[in-house]
Amino acid sequence: MAAVRMHADEVPTDAALVRGLLAAQFPQWAELPLAPIPSAGTDNAIFRLGDDKLVRLPRIHWATGQVAKERAWLPRLAPHLPLQLPVQLAVGEPGAGYPYEWAVYRWLPGEQATSAPLADAPQAARDLAQFIAALQGIDRMGGPLATEHNLRGVPLALRDTATQAAITAMGGLGLIDAELAMQVWEAALQAPPWEDQPVWFHGDLLPGNILVVDGQLSAVIDWSGLGMGDPACDLMCAWALFSGASREAFRAALGVDDATWARARGQALSQAVIFVPYYLATNPVGVASARHMLAEVLADYRRTA
Repeated sequence: MAAVRMHADEVPTDAALVRGLLAAQFPQWAELPLAPIPSAGTDNAIFRLGDDKLVRLPRIHWATGQVAKERAWLPRLAPHLPLQLPVQLAVGEPGAGYPYEWAVYRWLPGEQATSAPLADAPQAARDLAQFIAALQGIDRMGGPLATEHNLRGVPLALRDTATQAAITAMGGLGLIDAELAMQVWEAALQAPPWEDQPVWFHGDLLPGNILVVDGQLSAVIDWSGLGMGDPACDLMCAWALFSGASREAFRAALGVDDATWARARGQALSQAVIFVPYYLATNPVGVASARHMLAEVLADYRRTA
């Protein structure tokens, strides 16, 4: 079965392709059971391999550097962090008509936080805050700086044109209070920028990239947006995963100042409004998560403005 297509120009993948790549490059795993994993992830197709592995293949040209980034940095970051990170077991080369580098990873148990209930949401908020603080505290080690390419950890002004266009598009579809969304965005743009040293960020710290086991946070996956810059981009989960007391616990545990909180809320809004129109017809789970985050952002701003 082919993976669901997220992009008009993505490279198609299916189990037969993956089986052929494994047979040619990693024959020791070629006969293991193989099945596609339904996912709202937009950059990679994922297949479970046996009981303890997965195969991850970039769908689209802009995702092709992610395998190398994770290979270079995750082993260096993992020892400093309180939650599990993905572990690459092997890297595959292009072949069988598939044009990109791909990888085999160790399978991490757990459910995505988009669907798994949290046993204690305020405690989960504090646990995630501890993870973010630990990540931010890691020595920079010459790591990759935030870039304009993926617009994570960079000044929000670089997202302005795309964000305003997306707000207008969603307003035209009747999916958003465009006037209120513009107020949130303008408040974020007017907040003082990050002027301290760049810090490590995950870049896409949303519920789909957080795993939960028995109601407890267990792992953080998909580090394709990894870099160093403004930490506000890693606070989107405040509106994507938490609300009320748990959101307050998250902010308090990190000691987030007003300017960073405003930029984080703007980042969450921008992420959601750009995501929804693009994936509206192809990614219902991702769109539902983005719309939930957007609703939380707007309600939170309305309460506090």
